[in-house]
Amino acid sequence: MAKRVLTTESGAPVADNQNSASAGAGGPLLLQDQHLLEKLARFNRERIPERVVHARGSGAYGYFEVTDDVTGFTRADFLSAVGKRTETFIRFSTVADSLGGADAVRDPRGFALKFYTDEGNYDLVGNNTPVFFIKDPIKFPDFIHSQKRDPFTGRQEPDNVWDFWAHSPEATHQVTWLMGDRGIPASYRHMNGYGSHTYQWTNAEGEAFFVKYHFKTNQGVRSLSAEQAAELVGKDANSHQTDLLQAIERGVNPSWTLYVQVMPAAEAADYRFNPFDLTKVWPHADYPLQRVGRLVLNRNPDNVFAEVEQAAFSPNNFVPGIGPSPDKMLQGRLFAYADAHRYRLGVNHTQLPVNAPRTPVVDNYGRDGLHATRYGSRHDKNYEPNSYAGPVQTDAALSSPLAVHGWTGTHEAPAHSKDDDFFQAGELYRLMSEEEKGRLVANIAGGLSQVTRDDVIEKNLAHFHAADADYGKRVEEAVRALRED
Repeated sequence: MAKRVLTTESGAPVADNQNSASAGAGGPLLLQDQHLLEKLARFNRERIPERVVHARGSGAYGYFEVTDDVTGFTRADFLSAVGKRTETFIRFSTVADSLGGADAVRDPRGFALKFYTDEGNYDLVGNNTPVFFIKDPIKFPDFIHSQKRDPFTGRQEPDNVWDFWAHSPEATHQVTWLMGDRGIPASYRHMNGYGSHTYQWTNAEGEAFFVKYHFKTNQGVRSLSAEQAAELVGKDANSHQTDLLQAIERGVNPSWTLYVQVMPAAEAADYRFNPFDLTKVWPHADYPLQRVGRLVLNRNPDNVFAEVEQAAFSPNNFVPGIGPSPDKMLQGRLFAYADAHRYRLGVNHTQLPVNAPRTPVVDNYGRDGLHATRYGSRHDKNYEPNSYAGPVQTDAALSSPLAVHGWTGTHEAPAHSKDDDFFQAGELYRLMSEEEKGRLVANIAGGLSQVTRDDVIEKNLAHFHAADADYGKRVEEAVRALRED
């Protein structure tokens, strides 16, 4: 077998990769050493801006297989037949920490899934919780700033974290999730995934439905206590990456079963709370889970940077039969995610292999830009309409139109009969066992007791009291006890 020859970027063979060219054995180095200069210059440029959020991630390839007929709800081709398989790529992530952070920390987990369908890529960008901290995207930058490192101290500050939550009562539900037992998953394989947002499905007859996605782990939900997590971080900061990588390499392929909740579009306006509020869940008694299929991960990436770090997920990547809902947070993310990728990876990031669609043809009028690799033929025009047989529109909408009305301006969400920020947090608390409640209270008190302003503590305590009297009482007593020590 012939030896592989080391070459420069331009393909020239490298004579010596151990010694730089110099003026004599002990003399200064030479500017003409093209291999040295290229090697150092490339090294200086090996890092791209990390994601502002979800910076630390792990990924894997797999497939999604339809197990149940859902054609009555959507005409999406990749869901059109029982047994149909679609290639997928998933990226798991933590949210608040940087690329160098640890895996086993108390933080929501990203659950971003790319379906390489025959009709283009469909990206589903969710978390391991069915709700989120806020309901309007205008608050998102402020929320993230409060959770990231403080500009002065350079660390995450309890004062900032809890001050934002004190001024955001809608966060109480997600805080209850985060501080509960599921706040630190034992691994990426042992947690559920949720689309979190509400989406629209449209069937072949044009009927519209609103849906929520639930990916239930087939490995069982397993979580870590704060003490277990601290010990694991000390042993392996990359614990979740290690677990996912090794499981797939051993052939122990993790899987999830996808269920959806389906709401006929006509029922949304009169539902008892705003069904598009990301801080709330739909009760299963109203909209039971309906099975769709299973997701299986069976192949690790060959290169983490090329395939995980450069993976780009955009919730505005829809396919025929699936579209957005009036969920305000989703509407904001339709712009923000794609814009972040254009900044981080360039306008041609969709041409990278991990992001490129698997459709037979990608044909549009996008041209040029950094790292352009798709050119078309020499006679293709770069404008439309044209007289030269260029690609044309289909006139077929991906999803059903949404009716809108009212005056332009800044508005709170339309009122529903039970629109308050606390009742679902209270319902979640009351579902917990006494042991779970004890751990939840201890986790909250451990952070809240570190806050230096009494008024911030009182505002947060009021939220827990509003959710459930016992909940508020126990958190208050625990905080007082810790502050007195």
